[in-house]
Amino acid sequence: MSNYFSQQVTAFHGKPTPEPGFLAGYALLATIIEENGVNVPLPDRLAIVTEKHQRYNTEQWQVFTIRHKPDSDLTSHLTFAIKYEGIDLYILKKFFAHTGKEPVLHMIKKEPTSQYSRRVWFLYEWLMDEVLDIPDLKTGTYVEIVNPKLQFTSSSINSTRHRIKNNLPGTPAFCPMINKTDKIESFIAKNLSGSIEKGLDGRDKDLIKRTAAFLLLKDSKASFAIEGEYPPNLRARNWGKAIGQSGKKQLTIEELERLQDVVIGTKKLKNMGLRTQEGFIGEHDRDTFSPLPDHISAKSKDLPSLMKGLLDTNILLQDSSYDPVLAAATIAFGFVFIHPFSDGNGRIHRYLIHHILTRMGYTKRGMIFPVSAAILNRIDEYQSILASYSSQRIELVEWEPTADHNVRILNDTIDIYRYFDLTKQVEFLYECVEETIEKIIPAELDYLEKYDRMTKYINNYLSLPDTKVDLLIKLLNQNKGRLSKNKRQNEFDEITDEELSAIEESFQSIFEKKQ
Repeated sequence: MSNYFSQQVTAFHGKPTPEPGFLAGYALLATIIEENGVNVPLPDRLAIVTEKHQRYNTEQWQVFTIRHKPDSDLTSHLTFAIKYEGIDLYILKKFFAHTGKEPVLHMIKKEPTSQYSRRVWFLYEWLMDEVLDIPDLKTGTYVEIVNPKLQFTSSSINSTRHRIKNNLPGTPAFCPMINKTDKIESFIAKNLSGSIEKGLDGRDKDLIKRTAAFLLLKDSKASFAIEGEYPPNLRARNWGKAIGQSGKKQLTIEELERLQDVVIGTKKLKNMGLRTQEGFIGEHDRDTFSPLPDHISAKSKDLPSLMKGLLDTNILLQDSSYDPVLAAATIAFGFVFIHPFSDGNGRIHRYLIHHILTRMGYTKRGMIFPVSAAILNRIDEYQSILASYSSQRIELVEWEPTADHNVRILNDTIDIYRYFDLTKQVEFLYECVEETIEKIIPAELDYLEKYDRMTKYINNYLSLPDTKVDLLIKLLNQNKGRLSKNKRQNEFDEITDEELSAIEESFQSIFEKKQ
């Protein structure tokens, strides 16, 4: 084992290092865990110590100077990881499972009041659900488990036993972590939620109401389109109605099952509600029909525990000062990674974004927040964001095909769905939130204002039924302000050339000139 501490590397897991150096922190701990035949998802950025005296970061590496090099023992690298890289709950749990409690006891015995000894002690008991034979601390300043300079934290709860402030953004049953990045912090500083209210100031209330109704249907159709579905208008409207009521009810298993019932529509599945069988996302081999999974869902027997953890964490985050977009990403992406239902998971995942943003007061019920439309505009990026979670973890699932062309999971996988880094997903969701607030909602408000002006012009100029006026405006909008010869003959042969020319000119004046 000592070879790991003294050996310089130039690459690790296919990631070239910026220069030769020694693995440190989680990279070293992962190496030790893998020696025992257990693979772990690696952080996006790893740590390395070089013999030079320059401290810098690249996209994939934190490069430390030789004076930062931990001692050649596991507890020194454990301290280094928590100090400089933050909390990686999955690696920590696998490390504790590999080493047992001895490193923790050693740290407490050596430095009983050290903040890192206490953090490791707390994390061991929290993750392993095991109380060590260590007396409660009686003195010492309380320290935070999560360094708020490195990662986003929830409101803290004191653990008097460890003299620790538990500010982890979740429970032992479900706790994704989010790293602080310049991108996320700049989004938070923009106060995009306030921009919604500012954009609605002075707008006609009836216009806002009509825009909200239009956006409901737009978001519902977009959410189906993301799944490659184009349902009848009635089904899309029913789902839109559910989106419009988001935030009103507390999130429970029963509520999620009700939503599945709405989104599936009349053609119910044989088994609605939480899965009783395993599941995967992907295809089947063309010849053998064996599964070719891109993502393997959580074990069906783990669903009650995982869903309780997700719902408990939802309550914890909503009762804290956690940023609403971060909370929405935590619950919505956690839900879709778990994939608790046989069908409807993707649409409910996007519904949960609406639900939490509304529930936490980020958006108001008067204005629908069509985030699915923004996601649809970025569909390739969205699929890549989902795959970034699955690609590392699918290799951790041992499975075999079943007679009915499903998968049978052979190992314990529950922690894959409990503990993961959510930073990329949060950055993506915030980009979608910004596009929704700054582009999609204003564009729809602007369109309806122009639509009303155009309607008034046509009604003052011609005598046409309302449905015909609506169709005429839609056709002009579709064809860049011109009515095609075919559409005119089939739909509007009563309009003269002079009248049509005036209408087209008015349309271009209203819709195409900058206001």
